[in-house]
Amino acid sequence: MAQHEQQELQRDLKNRHVQLIAIGGTIGTGLFLGAGKAIELAGPSIILAYLIVGTALFFVMRALGELLLTDAGFESFTDFTTHYVGSWAGYITGWTYWFCWIMVAMADIIAVGLYVNYWFDIPQWIPALIAVVILLALNLLTVKLFGELEFWFALIKIVTIIGLIIVGIVMLVIGFETEHGTASVTNLWAHGGFFANGLSGFLLAFQMVVFAFVGVELVGVTASETADPKKNIPSAINKIPMRILLFYVGALIVILSITPWTNISAASSPFVQVFTLVGIPVAAGLINFVVLTSAASAGNSGLFSTSRMLYNLGKNANAPKMFAKLNRRAVPQNALITSTIVAALGALLAKLLPETAFNLVTTVSAICFIWVWSMILISHIIYKRRHPEQHAASSFRAPLTPAINYVILAFFAFLLVIMAVSEDTRMALLCTPIWFIVVAIAYKLTKKK
Repeated sequence: MAQHEQQELQRDLKNRHVQLIAIGGTIGTGLFLGAGKAIELAGPSIILAYLIVGTALFFVMRALGELLLTDAGFESFTDFTTHYVGSWAGYITGWTYWFCWIMVAMADIIAVGLYVNYWFDIPQWIPALIAVVILLALNLLTVKLFGELEFWFALIKIVTIIGLIIVGIVMLVIGFETEHGTASVTNLWAHGGFFANGLSGFLLAFQMVVFAFVGVELVGVTASETADPKKNIPSAINKIPMRILLFYVGALIVILSITPWTNISAASSPFVQVFTLVGIPVAAGLINFVVLTSAASAGNSGLFSTSRMLYNLGKNANAPKMFAKLNRRAVPQNALITSTIVAALGALLAKLLPETAFNLVTTVSAICFIWVWSMILISHIIYKRRHPEQHAASSFRAPLTPAINYVILAFFAFLLVIMAVSEDTRMALLCTPIWFIVVAIAYKLTKKK
């Protein structure tokens, strides 16, 4: 295929695309599937866990937004990480973000297989592999098509969750009777209390909660392909708190009020289970279709972000130059195909480790995203120290800095300690440093060349 002569990404993402990509980034497999595991660990207190992590990441996003808008040359957070922290940090962060989204894409591919199993008893890896091929074909076209796909995928998720909340509220108002009792807000504390599994259960659930929010920073990756970023990026970021309250807190309050948390299994989506439990299988099937499109959407975002990050790395000489080439549709074709091949290993994992694959890749992903989010906060601390006048004059000034940056960095460190304590996440935590060692060695070798 002919290479694009300009060798520049095109600003074809409009405001509606950016807004819905931002929503899609905050509603994904981590919520639709991972919430089941989180509820099993924490009980109703999981609502508070989502609120805490969501609040922390809003401040991360405000720091990201301010940094991106201070310099038109910053196309993604690897650029300002390189500028403020150092070339080593930009290199490691860029490759780690690529690796993060590879893990996310793997998790979404595995989830596709699980959702298809709701209707068809076939091996998980088959629908997972089919999904990869379809998403690659669609991503090879244009960034505008990616924006359109995410727009409609996200719209389906929004309509579904709002519909679920409305139906749930109606059930609560009329006192809907299920085989497990009456739908009531008292279910939030009537089965062992709000902290039903104690403080330990509440804390152990944070790994899956963190994974539920991965992708919230995707707005930063779209900066170089966004029309009027100075208007659209702040608008998308400022709406994150309302989305968290509605789509996470609101939806979970409704789910845990309709049926006791003790009836929800970690094996499948609680959004599907709740309608099955109340005896509405048609609605359960519809919700399963929605969460299937959600997994496909998140996988779509994964391929988009990994290809753009690999393109950025190639452009900055931190990866082979072949990744910096665009096809005639201004899509980084080589970067996209390479990322897709690696992400397709998720289908292999689903075949080899059907019981533990999802938990493994989500834990590794969460740990690596904590690194990326931390680099955003550290870059902002250095930026404010170096350019206090620029921060003061910023049209999108991050609030409560730098104090809030240090608080959130300490919170992230605390999350890593929790993962070290939990048997479910300890092995992934101990293995993840291998990635950073490999990337650090690669940086040293690249620098010598």
